[in-house]
Amino acid sequence: MIRLVFWLEEYSAQVLLEGLIPRLFVGEQLPANLNLEYHCFNGKSDLERNICRKIHKYYSPDNLQVAHLILRDQDAGDCKQVKQKLLNMVSDVDDIMVLVRIACHELESFYLADLAAVETALQISNLARRQNHATYRNPDTKNSSADLLDKLTAGKYQKVSGSRAIGKVLDIKNQRSPSFSHLVEAIQKLLVACGVSVELFC
Repeated sequence: MIRLVFWLEEYSAQVLLEGLIPRLFVGEQLPANLNLEYHCFNGKSDLERNICRKIHKYYSPDNLQVAHLILRDQDAGDCKQVKQKLLNMVSDVDDIMVLVRIACHELESFYLADLAAVETALQISNLARRQNHATYRNPDTKNSSADLLDKLTAGKYQKVSGSRAIGKVLDIKNQRSPSFSHLVEAIQKLLVACGVSVELFC
């Protein structure tokens, strides 16, 4: 059995991944030997305060191949420094496969990079045609993605319900948000390292 464990800043990231990950596989079916596990914190401070202890205490049965992925928003911090800080927190854990990925600047940057998905998920007309506007061509550079998305959708986007709906239709191959691409690649990398056949990916 294979277990992929996610350590997340907030619950909205979990519902995004629950909709996204099955679509990494042909037929949107998870392999029978793959188990996904989510641990959500109450914001970045709670994650950073507890991630070291939680991962150190994580119990992995001998018959499981386990990999871990930590996902945190960049917010106002330096992306590389935030990532390195988290890596340093877990670097002394023996026999652990762990990657850290940062949403630059917020989870909503992923959504602004794919307005066609937002249009479909939230049933709002004429959003996709705005994708070529300078504001949405490189959303990872915007430090107020959540506010932008709120205004763009006239308040229809709500963090949890919106993430759940959008995660089911996000374009997995979208390159407009490098941090989103890096997240997808990290998930694939961990699964392949655990023995999931690369041929399963779309």
